[in-house]
Amino acid sequence: MSLAAAEMARDHALEMALADENCVISWAELDPILNRATNALLTAGLDPDQRIGVFAMNSAETVLAYLAGLHAGISSIPINFHLTAEEVAYILKDAGAGILFVGPETANVGLEAAAMAGVTTIIGWRTDAPGLLRWDDFVASGADEEPPTHQPPRPYLHYTSGTTGQPKGAVTPPTMFPSAVSVAGFFQALRDGVALTAPGPGLAVGPLYHTGPLGATRQLGGGKPLVTLRRFDPEAVLAAIEKYRVTSVLMVPTHFQRLLALPGEVRAKYDVSSLVSVPHTGAACPRDVKQAMIDWFGPVLLEAYGGTESGTTNMITSAEWLEKPGSVGKTLPPFELVVIGDDGQELPPGGVGQLYFRDTTGRGIVYHNDPEKTAAAHLRPGVFTLGEVGYADHDGYVFITDRVSDMIVSGGVNIYPAEAEQVLVGHPDIADVAVIGVPNETMGEEVKALIMVRDVAHPPTPEALDAFARGHLAGFKCPRSYDFVADLGRNAMGKINKRNLRRPYWPTERTIGG
Repeated sequence: MSLAAAEMARDHALEMALADENCVISWAELDPILNRATNALLTAGLDPDQRIGVFAMNSAETVLAYLAGLHAGISSIPINFHLTAEEVAYILKDAGAGILFVGPETANVGLEAAAMAGVTTIIGWRTDAPGLLRWDDFVASGADEEPPTHQPPRPYLHYTSGTTGQPKGAVTPPTMFPSAVSVAGFFQALRDGVALTAPGPGLAVGPLYHTGPLGATRQLGGGKPLVTLRRFDPEAVLAAIEKYRVTSVLMVPTHFQRLLALPGEVRAKYDVSSLVSVPHTGAACPRDVKQAMIDWFGPVLLEAYGGTESGTTNMITSAEWLEKPGSVGKTLPPFELVVIGDDGQELPPGGVGQLYFRDTTGRGIVYHNDPEKTAAAHLRPGVFTLGEVGYADHDGYVFITDRVSDMIVSGGVNIYPAEAEQVLVGHPDIADVAVIGVPNETMGEEVKALIMVRDVAHPPTPEALDAFARGHLAGFKCPRSYDFVADLGRNAMGKINKRNLRRPYWPTERTIGG
């Protein structure tokens, strides 16, 4: 190696690889940490099919836990840090977790959940909660040498709220998790992918338990520096973009709205010209919001549509969106769009029907431990739906107009009414309940419960119902409001037409994506 090359290598080693609000880790510091953490996992006594749960807010340690799992060839379970102990315990049991990582904010709930699920190894950082193995001690227990790389890589197991009231695990698909025979091949694929992106750091502002933000940790594994923020704060995001010269950051439309709500003089303080790519996903973005963001950040927005189960099925650039406002873009390989009408027949361009995607690899989507749910999502093998209605124009651009399911999307987070309904119907004063999504200017939708009480002369107070719900559910799943009704309109088969229940709350028929 020439002297100049050696100096360049040294300079690169001293550059930032990973940062959060509390620390900055260089590339030279990152490598030995990952070696020891990976070796510690490999000698932790996990069975071949056991997984590690990561139940923590964004931090450098959270990122390192995920990366160590990738290097060890152990599947990680990203767990929503808002969940209750009971909800976390269900996921740990269903996924077959053998180790749980927690942060200071989740330590107590994590310990309770682990005890319920029979998980005995709980590793935590920045906390002295009794019963935890300290992160620093866990890392120190691992050998310094390079860990093996011959083992196969194992994809994440993401849990989404279940329409039947229980969370369902979705195996990360190959479109988001490169297929490889070995961990060595997997990380080479990550490096190849990062080489095609703009140099400079990525920024993770959304919770890493979501598939989109979690992708930034894989990019770090491929050599792209990463800055992660504990939670989304609009001015702190702008400050981080300027400070680190961030080139990419994934957001959801609620993030855009909060950024645009900043006073003009605050927005003008920060230089965001380093941004090259701002993917957004999670929910439909109002057209005026997206236009305002393009006017501010430039034509760097890249909208992705898809699901945890499938990965991205459609994508549209800023330039395309300006020509096709409201579209989620063309369908990407290996998927092909199939629009099915009410009569079960395939529709031509312009025909509105249920959106299905043909996976030309034949895989489709897979739900963990739930062959019935997997089968129900498919029209036929390899042809699946994400539960939405729409059409493709004659140029192949897809527009989404409605949802088949009753899922509520609030601030980019999927909320399934059945979970809250199952809890609330257990309240002694409730005879029947339906949970629906109603408009929220900032979040897109919010959760509302329609309640039939047992004794109309003595109804429970909304405050009492809220306290009851929060005792069993994570806060984001709980209704924001409660309306008392005389009838929910159940038919002879016991079904409710939620479209009818929603109608009075929406000024016009709900349209998603336009």
